[in-house]
Amino acid sequence: MPTPVLAVLASGFGWHISDLLRAAEKVGVALEICPFPEVSARVGGDRPRVTAGAIDLEGLNGLLVRMMPPGSLEQVVFRMDAIHRVAAAGVPVWNPPRAIEAAVDKYLALALLASRGLAVPETWAGQGADEALRTFEELGSDVVVKPLFGSEGRGILRVSDRELAWRTFHAIERLGSVIYLQRVIRHPGHDLRVFVLQGRVLAAMRRFATGGEWRTNASLGGRTEAATLDPAVKSLALAAAEAVGTEVAGVDLVEDLDRGELVVLEVNAVPGWKAISGTTGVDVAARILAGLRDQGR
Repeated sequence: MPTPVLAVLASGFGWHISDLLRAAEKVGVALEICPFPEVSARVGGDRPRVTAGAIDLEGLNGLLVRMMPPGSLEQVVFRMDAIHRVAAAGVPVWNPPRAIEAAVDKYLALALLASRGLAVPETWAGQGADEALRTFEELGSDVVVKPLFGSEGRGILRVSDRELAWRTFHAIERLGSVIYLQRVIRHPGHDLRVFVLQGRVLAAMRRFATGGEWRTNASLGGRTEAATLDPAVKSLALAAAEAVGTEVAGVDLVEDLDRGELVVLEVNAVPGWKAISGTTGVDVAARILAGLRDQGR
């Protein structure tokens, strides 16, 4: 039987790519690394294919989308069009393009979660600074401002001062960006990252903010510990991943002490696993590649 060939669409060669190459040998697959800027496509003629350099993406056993790098609107739309076409050719794509489109957009992802009846933070998104300032006051004058597209806690700002809120909202408005506000959640000082793979919880960890940092992201220095989840928490994480349509997901949950329940903060469709693998001992990269390999057989 020929060796299955998988590819990773990536934006660089960092720790996660190195870990995937290590895991590829372990699970017996050939792994091609394809930078997003090399993606091109032909329509009509005798070679209508989507390629990345010399790699025929439509001839693979599976394609893993590791990261969607920044780009112009045209570039991002074209990349997603190409991924849709690869999936339409019958190649398993993780995550599916619709899931990537939903999860990368914090507003859309949160709306999908809420439509399933899942608890989410009270959130407002809009384009006008004046309305944002009124909403800031309605939300208790203590909000988290997030970029609509973003990950790993980058670009997030907590604002509890009206003057700073005014300046922040008008700056975002001038940039032509969306203003995205969430009421600050009073929590016990930690949250949960649950790694979901193909409808099952693969691993989970608690993340604690340290050194005066209010964000818990491990990439920002947060302390982590392995977590054992009760059935209700597992069900919540799985329902969140399913709502966004993911095969692979990092689901972030936090206890809202005022509401007395867990809320879903985010579903990440291109989740990192360096911290959760190191914390739990689970070989996440190997499990991802093995699952993608088996689906493509």
